[in-house]
Amino acid sequence: MSDNKPKPTTTDAGIPVPSDEHSLTVGRDGPIVLHDHYLIEQMANFNRERIAERQPHAKGSGAFGTFEVTHDVSAFTKAAVFQPGTKTDTLIRFSTVAGERGSPDTWRDPRGFALKFYTTEGNYDMVGNNTPVFFIRDPLKFQHFIRSQKRRADNGLRDHDMQWDFWTLSPESAHQVTWLMGDRGIPKNWRHMNGYSSHTYMWVNAKGERFWVKYHFKTDQGNDFLTQKEAEKIAGEDSDYHRRDLFNAIKEGNFPSWTLKMQIMPFEEAESYRFNPFDLTKVWPHADYPLHEVGKLTLNRNPTDFHTEIEQAAFEPNNLVPGIGASPDKMLLGRMFAYADAHRARMGVNYKQIPVNRPKCPVHSYSKDGAMRVDNVTDPVYAPNSKGGPQADPSLNPVHDVWGAQGDFVREAYTLRKDDDDWGQAGTLVREVLDDAARDRLVSNVVGHLSQDVSDPVLERAFTYWRNIDPEIGDRIAKGVKGK
Repeated sequence: MSDNKPKPTTTDAGIPVPSDEHSLTVGRDGPIVLHDHYLIEQMANFNRERIAERQPHAKGSGAFGTFEVTHDVSAFTKAAVFQPGTKTDTLIRFSTVAGERGSPDTWRDPRGFALKFYTTEGNYDMVGNNTPVFFIRDPLKFQHFIRSQKRRADNGLRDHDMQWDFWTLSPESAHQVTWLMGDRGIPKNWRHMNGYSSHTYMWVNAKGERFWVKYHFKTDQGNDFLTQKEAEKIAGEDSDYHRRDLFNAIKEGNFPSWTLKMQIMPFEEAESYRFNPFDLTKVWPHADYPLHEVGKLTLNRNPTDFHTEIEQAAFEPNNLVPGIGASPDKMLLGRMFAYADAHRARMGVNYKQIPVNRPKCPVHSYSKDGAMRVDNVTDPVYAPNSKGGPQADPSLNPVHDVWGAQGDFVREAYTLRKDDDDWGQAGTLVREVLDDAARDRLVSNVVGHLSQDVSDPVLERAFTYWRNIDPEIGDRIAKGVKGK
């Protein structure tokens, strides 16, 4: 019977408390006393339970699992996480982009696909989406894009006029908007969607040879989607539909998995490729750069404390381990600052000491002090020193995960090449990837979206926008909206 005895309630300092129900008062009918420290602790903690939500990607959930390398790609990267047979613990977080923390899972929106690999060389993070492209190519526009998708300043409501105003004035958005308004704009659940790095990264092998790469996590469950009507019904019945689906699937032992495949471009080919390969609004045709299989990601453990393990999880594309580097992708370079800075603002400068963010390899850093620091700091606290402190590794030089650049300082987009335009790949997606039924759903989705309080000037720009993507689709959308 002693094994079934409940554990005693304690304060956060571990001190047993006499009651879970009653405050300390002066007599049964008297006032509460201020020195009831347990009552004060409970109320004060409650008032501080919530940390600020993420600016984009506020609503989501995730799970833990493993990534196992099944194919040899050591000719392309020396990163320990991608060496043959390596098995690495992982954390993934799925999310919507524009919705706040309590918004429905089934709004039409891209889905975040953020991964943390707890490698032997430190944490490696990949911050991706369920689409291989994005709305913009320069980080200066990112804040403005997110604001256009969120809520108005005057009435606090989301506004389709605001969204289409931004999109139609930003023609580089056409490819992503076509994805968004198609079937993959509302995945059936997180298990039935792909994940992409979207960005281009650099891989470096043991010889110092460099390659440009894109990541494709292909769902082993098969791609599936919700229609607009189904999504709206679910949003009203179960706003946590995707979160519940993932948790229950893993709880029941139905572990979802994804096969990682890579597109790999030789370093020198980027300079002469027919469009800029670092432009986040473009995909690399598979005919030019076919997929190379790498390994399998499997999710097999749910969080036990959602706040500690998911809400406080911090993913940042600047976490790059040896053998993996950045690229000239301007959006990636901007995000390498923005994500880590967002975590510092949201959770404090020592957010990497939160267990879910802590590396599983030794850390020897000269960072010290600051709010919420829990790791002990030992002298020396400066470098260089002669006191036995950690030292940088000269073997990492020369630096291989870099590229050359030259020219005057300018505020301009990428240099245009032969096949650089904003409409071509979106048109190819409509005409060659979608079938007739998918095109019909695309038209229906756009017509429905444009029919919700979009002003006439923006509406006319939207018709032109879609005609630039595909004349027939644009005419069908215009006819559909005007007929409503």
